[in-house]
Amino acid sequence: MANYFSLILVALTLITGLIWLVDSLVFAPKRKARLQAAATAEGASYGEDPQLPYLVDTSQQIFPVIAFVLVLRSFLYEPFQIPSGSMMPTLLVGDFILVEKFSYGVKDPVFRSKLIETGVPERGDVVVFKYPEEPSIDYIKRVIGLPGDTVVYQNKQVYIKPKCDTGNNCPKLKAVPLTFQERGEFVQDMAQLMRYTEDLGTVKHDILRHPVREISPVNFYTQPGTRSNEWIVPEGQYFVLGDNRDNSRDSRFWGFVPDANLVGKAVAIWISFEFERSPSDFLPTWVPTGVRFERAGGIH
Repeated sequence: MANYFSLILVALTLITGLIWLVDSLVFAPKRKARLQAAATAEGASYGEDPQLPYLVDTSQQIFPVIAFVLVLRSFLYEPFQIPSGSMMPTLLVGDFILVEKFSYGVKDPVFRSKLIETGVPERGDVVVFKYPEEPSIDYIKRVIGLPGDTVVYQNKQVYIKPKCDTGNNCPKLKAVPLTFQERGEFVQDMAQLMRYTEDLGTVKHDILRHPVREISPVNFYTQPGTRSNEWIVPEGQYFVLGDNRDNSRDSRFWGFVPDANLVGKAVAIWISFEFERSPSDFLPTWVPTGVRFERAGGIH
């Protein structure tokens, strides 16, 4: 839907802009000449065109608005809604976030070709990207592995061996430090999830673990030349995980995110709604039951 909306915005901007331009260059001078001739014949002074054609008038009014929205949404910031719990506790269902579109390069809104290099993802960034298996769908996950890294996921623990270009004194595979926080704030499948703080070096963030559910390595994406739970991140690609580790379909299952699929960096929650209606309620389930004002702010 987001892709179609971008195409509609581009089309409306081009159409209204062309109508305004063609009228200014071709038809407006002719109208002006006719009015001036009529005023001269009547011995009156010439005035401005009192009434523009409806299509031209409408285009002149909406073109600046649509062009502003197109520039804002395509190159600066775009709003997204969180539809699932795969990024809990960082992001909850009903959070509305802002994604910084220029964090990883300025791209054209139609073909998504990178026009200007502005940066690359860092470990710990929460990123929105086009789902590699179905690019029409937007996903949001956290960057865990950078190009050249070795990532291992074993017994609910992430291990990382950073890229080493020199071949000498290279860092060894190390477990990402975890600190237990609490249990019971979040419940899934009748089980109280365990909350930990994960330290990725430059970023500390919270994750959730299911106390019983264990993802089988046979379900993981298998990279040629590695073990079933080990991945070596190719150049120009990224390994991403959901913060709700036992309820997230991420790089463990389908592989890596190419740089070309990156949409932007999630930087803030601008509003958050609760949706707790049942199908039997009088109001539709998409009508909010409350607002979580305390959740507004930056994303970490």
